[in-house]
Amino acid sequence: MGEVLALVEARLRTALGEPDARAAVTFLGTDRIEVLRFIDGDLVRYATLGMSAQPMADPTAALADPVKGPRAELVLTVRAGLADTDKVLRPLAVLAATPQVEGVIVAAGASLDVGDPLWPGAAFSSVLVAESGGLVEDLELDEPMDPVRFLPLLPMTSNEAAWKRVHGAQALEERWLAQGTDLRDPLRRSVNLD
Repeated sequence: MGEVLALVEARLRTALGEPDARAAVTFLGTDRIEVLRFIDGDLVRYATLGMSAQPMADPTAALADPVKGPRAELVLTVRAGLADTDKVLRPLAVLAATPQVEGVIVAAGASLDVGDPLWPGAAFSSVLVAESGGLVEDLELDEPMDPVRFLPLLPMTSNEAAWKRVHGAQALEERWLAQGTDLRDPLRRSVNLD
C-alpha cells in the first residue's frame, strides 16, 4: 500500500509540481486520505492521495480482490482567489473514501455527491468524473495490478446533476462546451439547460 502511494505522489509531483499544502482525513473504518494542494499561476489544483492504496471492488463480488481491480485518485482544478475553495479538502476526502465506504467503483461518467456545498457559497454539491489521462498521466503498476487513473472532477450544480441523470454525462459535457462554460470558475452558475 505504501509503495503504491509513494509512486502516486511522485507522479503528482512530476505533473503538478511541489504541493504547497496537504491535509489528512481519516473516517471510521477507512484508510487515511490526504488531499494535496498545488498552485499553478491563477489555478489551484487539489489531488487526493490514498484512494488508490486499495483496488476498488465490484460491489456484487463475493470477495474483494486485494491486488486486482481499478485504482484511482481525484483531481479538482479551480481558479484561485475567487472563493474559499480550500474548504473543499474534507468533501474531496469524502469522495475519495466512497469506494471503501459504499463499495462503488468510481469511473469516468459517474456522478458523486457530498450533499453539501463543496466550499462556502458554492453552487455545487456534486461533481462529474471526467476521463483520465489529460493533466496527470495514468500510472502503470506492476502486474497484475491495474494502473492508477487520475480522474478530473467537474463541479455540477443540482440542476446540471439532474439533467445529467436524464441525458447522460456526454450530453452535459457537450452542453458545457457549446456554451463556453468555464468549469474552473468556483462562482459560476448553472449552464442553460433549455
